Amino acid sequence: MSEIRYVTSLDGIAPAQIQGFFVGWQHPFPPEEHLRMLAGSDLAVLAIDPNTERVVGFVGALTDGVQGAFITLLEVLPEWQQRDIGQGLMNHMFDQLADIQTIELMCDDALVPFYERFGMKRTGGMVLRRREP
Repeated sequence: MSEIRYVTSLDGIAPAQIQGFFVGWQHPFPPEEHLRMLAGSDLAVLAIDPNTERVVGFVGALTDGVQGAFITLLEVLPEWQQRDIGQGLMNHMFDQLADIQTIELMCDDALVPFYERFGMKRTGGMVLRRREP
């Protein structure tokens, strides 16, 4: 298996390359909307299988470029999990956010240990979900 390629540009990415995400969501985003979401992010990192050019993982963030950033979504395709791709995506995102003072995200309790590996800590938060994932 070839090494995963991480990119920070959506140039040349087509909907056919970014399928299969949002597993288990009641309202999964179709590939076209997924690409629009990533394009609307201030920063995005994609993990690409160089053998097929398929996107196998992604992370997006919104930031003011000075004080704060919010990581919106991190996902790795189920068949690609347990291969450190999520860690690679987070490391690349944190490199892009190196000068930002505060980085936040929301996650389910089961994912807390994963994010703690990056020095993140639990804190209070609020969310309004107009549609449950």
